[in-house]
Amino acid sequence: MVDRSVELRAGRVGRAHGLDGSFYVTRALPRALQLGASVSVAGKVAAIVRRAGTDSRPIVRLDGVADRAAAEALRGADMTVTAEHAPELADGEWWAHELEGCALLDGEREIGVVRRLIELPSCEALEVERAGTRDRVLVPMVKDAIRRVDVARRVIDVDSAFVGLDADAPAGEAGERGA
Repeated sequence: MVDRSVELRAGRVGRAHGLDGSFYVTRALPRALQLGASVSVAGKVAAIVRRAGTDSRPIVRLDGVADRAAAEALRGADMTVTAEHAPELADGEWWAHELEGCALLDGEREIGVVRRLIELPSCEALEVERAGTRDRVLVPMVKDAIRRVDVARRVIDVDSAFVGLDADAPAGEAGERGA
């Protein structure tokens, strides 16, 4: 079972925008930054009372942040939302914390454990610690590589041949091809 109390990063407070307490959000998770949503910033929970800009460059104002000086005082602070209050995801989408710690298998063969999800320019990738080693490889989150994700069972089934994690290749050699 996935812990719904986990804090998801919704973004980071950027520079102030205007005089009313609005600010840009960097490294934004746009779905979590909707008007009326509650976020935690600098140890306080506040509702988003203004949402402007674009998904790639959102501008928000929080309840209780009334002027430019207050917005600037928060600059650099992380904004989080609990997984319980995060927006619903579509089928085939997962939060990073749901995938971390999952066993990576090819059928019944254990490949390793997912340590984190990495956002790459072309796709997201799982950073996997190979079973029995400290070697880490990247597995792209694409249809040809991922057969099935079962978050409830904490298992991700992959096509190891597609990602270059052949059973007969030495760990270092397969890891270089898989990364």
